[in-house]
Amino acid sequence: MSLVKVFAPTAICVLLAACGAGTQSEYDSYPGSAPGDKRVGTTGRSQTIADQKKEGTLFGPDGFNFLGGDESKNQGGGTGIGVNSFLWRASLDTLSFMPLNSADPFGGVIITDWYSPPETPNERFKITGYILGTALRSDAIKVAVFRQVRVGTDQWADAVVEPSTVTAMEDSILTRARQLRIDSATAQ
Repeated sequence: MSLVKVFAPTAICVLLAACGAGTQSEYDSYPGSAPGDKRVGTTGRSQTIADQKKEGTLFGPDGFNFLGGDESKNQGGGTGIGVNSFLWRASLDTLSFMPLNSADPFGGVIITDWYSPPETPNERFKITGYILGTALRSDAIKVAVFRQVRVGTDQWADAVVEPSTVTAMEDSILTRARQLRIDSATAQ
């Protein structure tokens, strides 16, 4: 009798599980599978989970997952950088005369440390470069130049930076990026 008490519930569970044997993608495509009462399309059918995935979320179409994620999505290559690689390399090349404080290839931010040119030791500069997109365009790069002049022993005061300095730095980065792109095209 005790064997029946153990095996009967197990057999019932197995049979019930076999009755509803559908895949997750089938369930995701079933109208009304998404929470809420949102309607989709011209027919006004209930939204599916698949519709929600196509629509995306606050953190992008794959959502936010800090524990890893679906490994099948990551097959076929490395993570790469999140900005235009030619602009990134050109920015590093152009700013290489200054000491580098930090560089974030995923966010597209390069920050230099203070640099005093040998010809003018009483002034120093700091540059922050922002790569704003993945396209090689002039609006995908922004440079901020900071300038200080010495006012005493180990004392510095902020000074005005000519707008032409910022423009010249951005133009220099863009010129180098275009050169790198041409070089990579001819190398293939």
